[in-house]
Amino acid sequence: METPVLERSSEKSQMQGVVDCDVHPAFSRPDQLLDYLPERWKTHVRDFAVRTANPLLGTLPYPRMTPGNGMRRDSWPPNGGPPASDLAFLREQLLDQCNIDYGILQPLAAGSMAFNQELGAALCAALNDWQIDKFAGPEPRLKASICISQEDARESVAEIDRRVTDRRFVQIAMPPRTLEPCGRRRYWPIYEAAEHYGLPIGLHTSAFGYRPNTPSGWSSFYLEEHYAASNSLQTVLSSMILEGVFEQFPKLKIVLVEGGFSWLPSLVWRLDREWKRMRDEVPHVKRKPSEYVRENFWYTTQPIEEPENNRHLLDILRWIGTDRLMFSTDYPHWDFDDPRYAFKVPLTPAERSAIFRDNAVELFGLK
Repeated sequence: METPVLERSSEKSQMQGVVDCDVHPAFSRPDQLLDYLPERWKTHVRDFAVRTANPLLGTLPYPRMTPGNGMRRDSWPPNGGPPASDLAFLREQLLDQCNIDYGILQPLAAGSMAFNQELGAALCAALNDWQIDKFAGPEPRLKASICISQEDARESVAEIDRRVTDRRFVQIAMPPRTLEPCGRRRYWPIYEAAEHYGLPIGLHTSAFGYRPNTPSGWSSFYLEEHYAASNSLQTVLSSMILEGVFEQFPKLKIVLVEGGFSWLPSLVWRLDREWKRMRDEVPHVKRKPSEYVRENFWYTTQPIEEPENNRHLLDILRWIGTDRLMFSTDYPHWDFDDPRYAFKVPLTPAERSAIFRDNAVELFGLK
């Protein structure tokens, strides 16, 4: 009986470890974040709740395809808590089973969407404390994201300053569906701090935001919302380039998370064409948009576009550059990508190593 175990262990030791750039930790109970708030804000939340931009009152932001708001059916831990709330089970089901060397935490709590900006800052600080206390502190393979209340740039910078010396934080988390387009100058102090400290900014699509995912308003169906996740990231990329963010902050690193990537070539071809025609309108944009794309943006793989013939992805991958893609699972959500089976594209060993590990190790300083 022990021989198969030894063989599996040996096989696993020969597999290259993976960096998972999208792991969603969860609260063990709905009010757990209150434990990390100052007494003033505990009282405020209990008495007045948290007003956010989410218009879907009385509904879940994700479809009820599986019990518990779009989670994997097998992701409930033995203790009965919500998926991804129990560190021991997360270790077993994700880190150990999928050979994850590092997992980047992407909290989806809506602290950054609070209309009360002072409360939003307190919620983000609480999220940061919670990540360390429950996940990144006891498990060194998990790395935290500095959650910020991006509409208050001054407080966001202060939170970055407070956390940056803690190397368990490896990026800044900022939602893409902001009150104004992400390239606007109200957010530039955040970008200045990120560039100064060499921290990437991860922009993760979600069901919450100040704006809908579509330009015509809130969609009718969950299917539309799921598909349109890439729309907000295309807007982020275009806005930041055309507002001149990367001329001002040339070393700024942006990670677009959970929005796919096959849309990128056609978007950038059009941006380059229109920039050549109308560059006099944006004299602050000194170079073709495609040049900023190649230097300042990275993309996570989930949800991976899956054509009938996977080889059709090769041209897109090579155009983007396999040095710009980073693997992600989206654990514990229903559309989870298992690194042992996902991304079946005919890559060279060097390209596969870059996507599944090396790019993230370099970008997040995980060496």
